[in-house]
Amino acid sequence: MGIQDDIFEHMKNAMRAKEAVRLRGLRSIRAAFIIAMKEDGREKLDDDTCTTVMRKLAKQRRDSMAAYAAGGREDLVAHEAEELAVIEEFLPKGPTEAAVRGWVEAAIASTGATSPREMGKVMGTVMKDHKGEVDGNLVRKLAAELLA
Repeated sequence: MGIQDDIFEHMKNAMRAKEAVRLRGLRSIRAAFIIAMKEDGREKLDDDTCTTVMRKLAKQRRDSMAAYAAGGREDLVAHEAEELAVIEEFLPKGPTEAAVRGWVEAAIASTGATSPREMGKVMGTVMKDHKGEVDGNLVRKLAAELLA
């Protein structure tokens, strides 16, 4: 059973169990899947595409949470956090910070970067080699730390 089928099955179970919060998160995932299917003209998404769509949703939720927190809307922050928890339940676990640090160190060595001005080269290398696996914010933080 693929990720898309798994989401639909969990959605049915959440409806039966009357889990409103979980159902809301699952519906947002399903809606994003439907949009992706319409864009590609497909009837079903493969697991890689599903993961990419869910990563995008998770990033949107994190960005929204930051904006709502800056605006003092804690009720909306909690709402987004609930949906994010549901989305992250279906995302594969990412690499550890130590693994990402190793990738950044390897990129620094391969590009010959020596100053923070060359962070773009390092980030480009890491993001190209590990596309979809790693969070760009973590890479930027570690690259800045190692190049400082």
